[in-house]
Amino acid sequence: MGKPTGFMEIARQERTYALAADRIQHYHEFVIPLNDIEVGKQGARCMDCGIPYCHEGCPINNIIPDWNDLVYQNNWREALEVLHSTNNFPEFTGRICPAPCEAACTLNLFEEPVTIKTIECSIIDKGWEMGWIEPQVPLHRSGKNVAVVGSGPSGMACAQQLARAGHMVTVFEKSDRIGGLLRYGIPDFKMEKHHIDRRIAQMKAEGVTFRPNAHVGKNIPVQQLVDDFDGLVLAGGSEHPRDLTVPGRELDGVHFAMEFLPQQNRRVAGNEIREEVSLTATGKHVIVIGGGDTGSDCIGTSIRQGAESVTQLEILPKPPNKENKELTWPNWPNKLRTSSSQEEGCTREWCVTTKSIEEENDRATRINCARVAWKQVDGRWEMSEIPGSEFSLKADLVLLAMGFVHPVHEGMLEDLEVALDGRGNVQANTDDYRTSIDKVFTAGDMRRGQSLVVWAIREGRQAARAVDEFLMGSSELPR
Repeated sequence: MGKPTGFMEIARQERTYALAADRIQHYHEFVIPLNDIEVGKQGARCMDCGIPYCHEGCPINNIIPDWNDLVYQNNWREALEVLHSTNNFPEFTGRICPAPCEAACTLNLFEEPVTIKTIECSIIDKGWEMGWIEPQVPLHRSGKNVAVVGSGPSGMACAQQLARAGHMVTVFEKSDRIGGLLRYGIPDFKMEKHHIDRRIAQMKAEGVTFRPNAHVGKNIPVQQLVDDFDGLVLAGGSEHPRDLTVPGRELDGVHFAMEFLPQQNRRVAGNEIREEVSLTATGKHVIVIGGGDTGSDCIGTSIRQGAESVTQLEILPKPPNKENKELTWPNWPNKLRTSSSQEEGCTREWCVTTKSIEEENDRATRINCARVAWKQVDGRWEMSEIPGSEFSLKADLVLLAMGFVHPVHEGMLEDLEVALDGRGNVQANTDDYRTSIDKVFTAGDMRRGQSLVVWAIREGRQAARAVDEFLMGSSELPR
């Protein structure tokens, strides 16, 4: 694959970012792509591995060496076909996937993995630029209709695959626009929303019907979908956030991340936010609790809104700067990562627990914290507070970004009386994705819990094949 000696002759070269001082002035994407020649060189670095572990690292099993080689050979159109054979939306993953494939790359043993994510994004962007991406309208219709609840990456992937198999598909979305957390959870500076809009147009041409402002379990009874459709797929995501149970949690100024982030996406889209419910970080001392991607998104958004300061608190220990590859490779390693938002200016604190939040006139003003220590006891990690380590920080806006525990149960799931697993997710396996209710399926975060966009696409595709088999007795859709 690629040039046999390419990895020895060509250095790894990644996309670059616009300067932080410039990019924080707007909400547009700020990644500076490589030109075609440089992307081809990066494709040439792909080794002829005996076992391409990038396949294992990629949840959707992208055929990475093949399209790396095709780009090196300047055969971009065939590279696009190979890329699309496993991934419905490479423009999403090429922007917001953390690239576990690169961690699994053989060259990562020497800290120089192939720039797989950059090549992927370059292929799909060129495909759109050249007009190679067109609707794939089925030659025949099955006469079967399927409802998909949720228009995130899992629901969209499932709907597109089912439509291409000839079924009539209707996607129900509770928000005013299609896209789920891609639309209202991912900031525009990480992924602009025209990428979603192009796919929506393609899917409409393929026969998918989208129904926004359709909250199943609230303004649409879920039983109506069970009665009216031949199959139902629950792809509503994992949206029940992990809460903070400390004195002062109820104060004005303490909010879940997903109360804060969607508002800015709506502003960018041209929506007006009523002043009485508007949340902004302008001129405020912002505390972000949680060290993951959602917390990072809160940081970048707060900085762009003009926060006075931004501090991110993480209860877990600071990861090592570098992993021990003999112990971790080709698996995803625990090591220190710094996001583009964190680079833009924030203070990061590890091993910190929140004790309480102080107020003035019912508004948050300070957050009281303490340091914690971690140690292993009988093979389990246990946390203990360090005596005398208490400290406090100014806090006008506290954003809770501690992850999501399971899908929202109230409404659709409770009305359907579907079985849940031990973690509160909808119960189903990855063989047939069937729930405990006849002809009802589930996929994505609603089934597996909070996860990555690439896992959501994988599950949506596999669930589509399961639904197609259920409706037709067999399926030619790929898993």
